[in-house]
Amino acid sequence: MNIVYSTMAQHLGSSAVRDILKLTQGSNVISLAGGLPAEELFPLEAVREAYNRVLTGPASVLQYGLTEGYAPLREKVAARLARQGITVSPSEVVLTTGSQQSIDLLCRMLLDPGDSVLVESPTYLAALQVLGSYRANIVSVASDKDGMLPDDLEHKLQLHRPKLLYAVPTFGNPTGATWSESRRRSIVELCRRYGTLILEDNPYGEIAFAGGDRAGLPPLAAIDGDMGGGSVVYTGTFSKIVAPALRTGWIAGSRELVTTVAKAKQAADLHSSTIDQRALDELLSGYDLDGHIAAISHEYAARMKILSSELRSRNWEGAHWEEPQGGMFLWLTLDKSVNTAELLPLAVARGVAFVPGEVFYPANPDRSTMRLNFTHTPPDLLPLAVERLNEALEEWSGRRLESPNPV
Repeated sequence: MNIVYSTMAQHLGSSAVRDILKLTQGSNVISLAGGLPAEELFPLEAVREAYNRVLTGPASVLQYGLTEGYAPLREKVAARLARQGITVSPSEVVLTTGSQQSIDLLCRMLLDPGDSVLVESPTYLAALQVLGSYRANIVSVASDKDGMLPDDLEHKLQLHRPKLLYAVPTFGNPTGATWSESRRRSIVELCRRYGTLILEDNPYGEIAFAGGDRAGLPPLAAIDGDMGGGSVVYTGTFSKIVAPALRTGWIAGSRELVTTVAKAKQAADLHSSTIDQRALDELLSGYDLDGHIAAISHEYAARMKILSSELRSRNWEGAHWEEPQGGMFLWLTLDKSVNTAELLPLAVARGVAFVPGEVFYPANPDRSTMRLNFTHTPPDLLPLAVERLNEALEEWSGRRLESPNPV
């Protein structure tokens, strides 16, 4: 049968990260590619006990639930957001199947083909996939280590009249960068002035390393709330601070927006897993989640330092990076002569994987960049990973010099 796919389906792209993970599974490849937390640090026993307590309750724990999510867990999410300066009621929170679904639902209810969306460049790959599937006009805004540049943002707000601005301002994916407070305020003020909604994606914000001067900065949603609210919708997830398999995230915003999100979610999946939500609620009722976050943050900071030190020891010509103050990623830029997409298969053959930076750009990619995840690989394997990457770079450079038509 000749299947005729929709226009949306024709615009769906494969995830480079998922393709690389498939390539490395079941092999001896050390993967610095995926955005994976360390499973040996999962609170396995606490999660097991939480599920056991839920499953000893009435059979109704296995019943259908509210589209908006399990009410006691929404209360706990609202309470955690209040500690970040974000004032929302539980009725202004919808629980989602990870924050990825939040991005999709918001785009589904806002975007028509051709609508403009502003993003950083580079930005989160899966967000680009979602935006592309809705045939949005994706416009990059010039940025530096402090965030989007206000002058360029205002120019593109005037030129494109975008419906949405998407950003990961805290320990961003892929760069690990964190916007300064003054830049955050400027971006919120500009978007409020031009009537552009901001989607603030914050999956990593609680994984803050000790000693950083940008930990604890107010979320865009908190700044917007101080200005009257309504211009920022906020999404987060338990995937990085508890475990990804629970697939529980949230989207928080004005009551009108959240009501519309809930309608979109009804059409998508009725509701996210009720048993997972109840287990999470049970976990949060007695488990020291903040202590767990502090522990994983300490360990991830140590792994990041090992990776950075190993990279520094190689002294690659033209290589540079900023050590992130939290999160899961280090953004490495090599000499401009290096094409990391061409380097990747040589690296995998040597036993190490990364994500070429070009996939994180909506246009005009810097092909000398790569994203390295430092949270998943055991610390004793990080030196070996960098050694293998060094060998791949030497091989790539040698082949390039030998080629009669070097790229």
